[in-house]
Amino acid sequence: MTKFARLTSLFSILALLFSMAIPAASYANPHNGMADQVDYGTEGMVATAHPAASEIGARVLEKGGTAMDAAIAIQFALNVAEPMMSGIGGGGFMMVYDAEKDDVSIIDSRERAPAGAAPDMFLDEDGDVIPFSERHITGKAVGVPGTLKGLMTAYEKWGTKPFNQLINPAIKLAHNGVEVNGVLAEAIDDNTDKLSRSAAADVFMPDGEPLQEGDMVVQRDLANTFKQIRKDGLSAFYGGEIGQALADTVQEYGGSMTSEDLADYTVTVDEPVTGTYRGYEIASMSPPSSGGLTILQILKLLEGFDLNSYDVRSPEKYHLLTEAMHLAYADRGAYIGDTEFVDVPIEGMLDEEYLAERRSLIQMGDANENVEPGNPWAYQDGAAGTLVSQPDDRKIGQTTHFTVADKWGNLVSYTTTIEQVFGTGIMVPEYGFMLNNELTDFDAVPGGPNEVQPNKRPMSSMSPTIVFEDGEPFMTVGSPGGPTIITSVLQTIINVIDYDLELKDAIEEPRIYSSSYPQIRWEEGVPASARETLEEWGHEWRNSPGELGNVQAIRILDHGGYLGAADSSREGTAIGVDKTAGRK
Repeated sequence: MTKFARLTSLFSILALLFSMAIPAASYANPHNGMADQVDYGTEGMVATAHPAASEIGARVLEKGGTAMDAAIAIQFALNVAEPMMSGIGGGGFMMVYDAEKDDVSIIDSRERAPAGAAPDMFLDEDGDVIPFSERHITGKAVGVPGTLKGLMTAYEKWGTKPFNQLINPAIKLAHNGVEVNGVLAEAIDDNTDKLSRSAAADVFMPDGEPLQEGDMVVQRDLANTFKQIRKDGLSAFYGGEIGQALADTVQEYGGSMTSEDLADYTVTVDEPVTGTYRGYEIASMSPPSSGGLTILQILKLLEGFDLNSYDVRSPEKYHLLTEAMHLAYADRGAYIGDTEFVDVPIEGMLDEEYLAERRSLIQMGDANENVEPGNPWAYQDGAAGTLVSQPDDRKIGQTTHFTVADKWGNLVSYTTTIEQVFGTGIMVPEYGFMLNNELTDFDAVPGGPNEVQPNKRPMSSMSPTIVFEDGEPFMTVGSPGGPTIITSVLQTIINVIDYDLELKDAIEEPRIYSSSYPQIRWEEGVPASARETLEEWGHEWRNSPGELGNVQAIRILDHGGYLGAADSSREGTAIGVDKTAGRK
């Protein structure tokens, strides 16, 4: 059954209620069964990919916590409930809207390369690229984790509740166990070879057999690690006992990381990259993520077309999306890297004249077979760097995204990751957390803006985003999915702004992804007639559909309150908080 087909009539009823502008108090609570993916709240909202994490976040809001308090509790809970997607062995990007200051800022906890990393570390002795299937499961792939330091940095700026109250629910969840859902069961089954190489086998494959849906996964080592963090804070991890065990494990699997690399790790607090689309203001991730720039480029390219004159599932719409994606992804690969190491032509890439020049390459009814990067440096001061061809052998990674709103109007949109499902597959023994493979997000062939260098952050696609209308928050949105994150986020925005779809419908509308000519990935529900027309125009489609991304989003409603929606491709859950009785 497709994501779109799984929608129930309840969502249509909700849409009708919104169109009738029924007062907030009249909304029925849809927090029941399939409707767990949509909820309304007057005092707060959480939307995550797992019900246990959403429940924990909602409880924090009910007890008077801020969006940040809830976000911290959610991230620790997701480390337990979605151990294959994120955790303290990884990193991420957190976008924060501070309502009192009317300000958006970013906590960048992206992993960094250790001091022993080198530009040619993913080449073999003959100078050939080590295949991705090999290079992503070694210690060399592990970046210095930033998630915990990012959480603590955010806590110091915006947290209000005692820290032990925010980590305790995750400790309890890890100690008592969480039920294995279909997403985790499938992830374990698909990665048995990878997991069997480390202590992860004892947790996810007890007695040599993968855990099945409905089993309980108990993570006592992880619970004890969280207890150490609760007691000693950052010092337990960055330079302490946990960090030493982490570094030892990385070295055991062939990496160079030391406890000094962990002690030297730094988080940055940054400004978002911003732009407009049809009068809405978009705030999204700045480099080293490519997400914000690429989303804004695609949106601005499409702004020159009357998109909503074409049906939401028309060949014309899919063609315009695909052609704009190709142009933006070409620039992405050529120019984006860590701005602490390279100059990125942000101003030129978003220049209206430059975008008009690029837009002229889009012709209706004719796929462009020869898309090359443009020259944004011609529109701002600076000089272009070296363009280096890279092998197209990376598998699309997965991660998790969640979003939170509180009664004061504060918002958190947070994408957090260990890159591939279960990262490297390496678990730190006796400490219970998985290690990322983020260094494979660097270019394998050195010379370009995204080459490996010590302390450098690899280019990312993570795109936590907040959309504003007339200066006021309008919606938050984000997704996992490696490079498909960008297209999942932008299509959700287009579905809301151009096609006026209700939030849940906008998330469930079948998505496409194509980073270069000619192949298009697609979700079930894209009409066969549209696919046939695009083939006549020169495009190619993957033989079969597959799910792209896992969007979580919140709409900030004009009359007050929040509408939250979670993607059906996982066990997404939205929970609203009411001002009288806590949860609706």
